[in-house]
Amino acid sequence: MAQWLEDLSTLEVLLLVLGIVIGGSIASAVVGGVLVRLGMRRPWVVRRASRLAYRLLEMVKRPLTIVVLDEVVAVIRTGHYTRNISDALLENHDELKDMVAEKVRADPNVRLVSKLPGYDTVVSEVSETVLRVIVDMLSDPRMDELVSDLLRNNLEQIRVAVRQREHEAHGDMEPPDPVPADAPRPQ
Repeated sequence: MAQWLEDLSTLEVLLLVLGIVIGGSIASAVVGGVLVRLGMRRPWVVRRASRLAYRLLEMVKRPLTIVVLDEVVAVIRTGHYTRNISDALLENHDELKDMVAEKVRADPNVRLVSKLPGYDTVVSEVSETVLRVIVDMLSDPRMDELVSDLLRNNLEQIRVAVRQREHEAHGDMEPPDPVPADAPRPQ
């Protein structure tokens, strides 16, 4: 009977334990709720099962997080994210070019320059050139390597922080700084 348990991977064992803990917690909560509604005190067994389930959940939480992070790292290593961005830019090329021209025309700092002859042609060509350069940069394998390194390094830092429990010392994050009232707002 124990053979099937030995054949399970680490992730499958963790998921099995997590399922048992969650199932036990739900069962004890339901039984406790029913008994309390019937006017009985919450039985000692249900209280004990709830405490045990909570402790088991606390024990499984970190290893499960680490396993999930390892899996995320493995999946992220297989992607070509800059190529995906490049493809999306190419797919929406005309809309992006129109949007850039629209935003430049609406910019209050270019009112005088917009009166010059050929202004629309210059904006159109500059927009086209910028999009072409961005697509070329994103299609370059060096950019893909840069993004992969960035993701890998950040994920490794997260993995180390979880293993060493560094995040527990910092508590909750502070709210972001407010945006100044005089900051330019997108239209």
